[in-house]
Amino acid sequence: MIPASPMIPATALAAAFAFGALAAPAVARADEMPTFEVVAENGRFMPETIEVPANTRFRLQLTNRNAGPEEFETSAPFKELVVGPGVTRSTIFPPLKPGTYPFFGEFHHDTAKGRFVAK
Repeated sequence: MIPASPMIPATALAAAFAFGALAAPAVARADEMPTFEVVAENGRFMPETIEVPANTRFRLQLTNRNAGPEEFETSAPFKELVVGPGVTRSTIFPPLKPGTYPFFGEFHHDTAKGRFVAK
C-alpha cells in the first residue's frame, strides 16, 4: 500500500519560490561571461592576439584542428588545457589586471604563440 503524500505547507512553497528567484540571477550572470574562441590549427593559434576586458573573468574556448593533441598554456596566471584533435574545451580565467599575458602551445612550442591583452 502506498502512503498518501503529505501536503506541502505554504511556507515551504514560498521559500522554494524565493530561493528560485534568488538563484536565477546567478545563472544569468554566468551566461554573460565573455567568451573568446581560439583555434589551434597547423601548429598555430588563431587569433594570436586576444583583447580581453581587464578585471573581468572570462572563458577561453579552444578548438583543436591539429592532427594531434595541443596543450594551451599560460604561466601568469598559470593555466593548462589539453585538447585532443577535433575536440573543443574551455577554461575560465580569473580577472586580469591591464597588461599583456603570453600563451603558447606546449606541443608546438616554436609556432603556437599568442597573447591576451587586458584593457
